[in-house]
Amino acid sequence: MDALTAPSPLIVPPAPKVHARPIGNLRAIWEMSRSLVGSWSEADFDDLLTPYVFLGQPGLVVSDPAGVRHVMGSHAHNYRRPGKSARPIRALVGGGLLLTEGETWRRQRKSLAPAFTPAAIGALLPHFTAAGAALADRLTGCDRANLAEAFHQTALDAVLRALFSRNADADGAEMARLARRYLEGPAHLNLFDFLAKGADDLAMGDTARRRIGGQWFAAVEALIAERHANPRPDCHDLLGRLLAARNEDGAPLGDAEIRDQCGTMLAAGFETTSRLLFWTAYLLTLDTATQDRVRAEIVAFPPERVTSLDDLKAWPLMRSVLMEALRLYPPVPLIAREVVTADEILGCRVEPGHMIMISPWLIHRHRKLWDQPLAFQPERFIDQPHPWGIDAFIPFGAGPRVCIGASFALAEAQIILASLLERFNIALPAGARPVLPKAGISLAADHEPNFDLTPIA
Repeated sequence: MDALTAPSPLIVPPAPKVHARPIGNLRAIWEMSRSLVGSWSEADFDDLLTPYVFLGQPGLVVSDPAGVRHVMGSHAHNYRRPGKSARPIRALVGGGLLLTEGETWRRQRKSLAPAFTPAAIGALLPHFTAAGAALADRLTGCDRANLAEAFHQTALDAVLRALFSRNADADGAEMARLARRYLEGPAHLNLFDFLAKGADDLAMGDTARRRIGGQWFAAVEALIAERHANPRPDCHDLLGRLLAARNEDGAPLGDAEIRDQCGTMLAAGFETTSRLLFWTAYLLTLDTATQDRVRAEIVAFPPERVTSLDDLKAWPLMRSVLMEALRLYPPVPLIAREVVTADEILGCRVEPGHMIMISPWLIHRHRKLWDQPLAFQPERFIDQPHPWGIDAFIPFGAGPRVCIGASFALAEAQIILASLLERFNIALPAGARPVLPKAGISLAADHEPNFDLTPIA
């Protein structure tokens, strides 16, 4: 057994309380308004299909991988994203790919696909390397740092560089402030979200979202207008690809669509990647032996040598650590679908109007689907060249709507993490309070600790 596959000691990261028995609707609303992973009971981690009724609406929790494939893959035409599920995020992404449905989604996905091919992502690697180097430089001389905030800024920096060939200062700093303010406040579910029937109902619950969202889109529009005023054909960035993209009829994308796609890439891209980086760093402070082994990979192949996606294969353990972080802390902890056509899911009949809940958080920690599901064991992914092929692993969704930017996010995360670990050992102070996940539109931390940074000699 070599150093790569040697199993780590059993490390079980802290997790939210699991209720001994299923809780009632009012308690569930309270728990879910605080965190979307706060209402699960012990039975949910044993059962693969769970019928329920929530506020009078029948539904089904689907944790069986075959059921997930049915709902999100082979029979996806029988289901749609519930309109009201867009409420927490719509102000930041507008009519971008994340929230569109049907023919509009299909057209958008097809027009955006060329921007996310391996070759296209490979061309963006210098942007990720520059963002990672900037992070390491900012932290140089710091004995202690809030890495959640640092990763937030760095992930936005990477996406701004990749999207607009701009870094996260000036306009970028303002966008970072707006995004953080939104995600820490208005993005959380409120009572109006539970009571609303559709995305536009009970608009009084969206006031703060619309106000900050208006400022966010104004900043995005300003960056696009600057490019229109000063074209840069030499820029190999995503905005250039969006401006060059064509619909099926050969027409260019409209300004509103480009704005919404840019807003989607910014909001969805940097938020999920910054969370992934935080949870990975946190896990590596709990398992210092694995942190040392990852660093050995980086020393052997430093991030500045990365020039292609193939070069990332030099870090197999780091990749496995990131996959295990995605398993334990999936960026999107809950996926909802509404039944539009009567169907049967593994013998359970569902009717139009019923709600289907698919929870990556629940599936990734399910006792019937994983060995030692609560433990941090990155070695489980070492011999999985294509972890997306693991039925019970859906950190980026599943089926036709699987996240188009998954490869982008993973390449970005690997390079940024390598840039940090090449320069610093990271640890939490002795006696630091355990960090628990708190789920809204993404899986954040219940508090942001300061990490101890020790320069690598």
